[in-house]
Amino acid sequence: MIESISFNNVNPKVFDDAPAGASSMVWNRCVTFHKGKSYLIESGSGSGKSSFCSFLYGLRNDFRGEIIYNLSSGVAMTHDSCDFNSLRRESIAIMFQDLRLFPELSAIDNVMLKSRLTGFAAENEVSDMLQRLGLGGRLHVPCCRLSFGQQQRVAFVRAMCQPCDFMLLDEPVSHLDDGNSRIMSEILHERQQKDGVGLIVTSIGYRMPYAYDKIVTL
Repeated sequence: MIESISFNNVNPKVFDDAPAGASSMVWNRCVTFHKGKSYLIESGSGSGKSSFCSFLYGLRNDFRGEIIYNLSSGVAMTHDSCDFNSLRRESIAIMFQDLRLFPELSAIDNVMLKSRLTGFAAENEVSDMLQRLGLGGRLHVPCCRLSFGQQQRVAFVRAMCQPCDFMLLDEPVSHLDDGNSRIMSEILHERQQKDGVGLIVTSIGYRMPYAYDKIVTL
């Protein structure tokens, strides 16, 4: 179980010749994200938001400094010593900005494919979340025929369908109206209250409405 994730003087190597701005509260700083807390990562274009998400999720390692995953057992795992297959399966859930859905599969099949692998959510729970987000009449429509905003809601529900200590949502409401953004926030709050997950949300513009414990500039 991951209790916290620490970024210690981390800086993307791509910034070696063009350093991140002095206003950054993450790059070249020491910052720790704690389980059970909620964080908004605000970023301008080109500030390294995609890099941040990829580093945290173990998809890239082209950075300087240390990323440390602190476990409840007292063990501190460095980024280069992690078994990310296990971490992604059990400890870190993600909603990618580019969604990464299977376009030929329906909304509910995209989610249930993940849920059957994790055994975390029953089909009625999945259906309930999709219906709350206004997709009750689109459950069996292939995702390639859904709008991007509808696909965002499908990808969000899919991210909810696994056990995790931290949930990373990369621009989850960029194409949503206020009503669906609020419902997404309510579902997240219910999950956080139930399981005590840590929540990290990124934004380069429109914020998902949430009672964040801390707002961090990237």
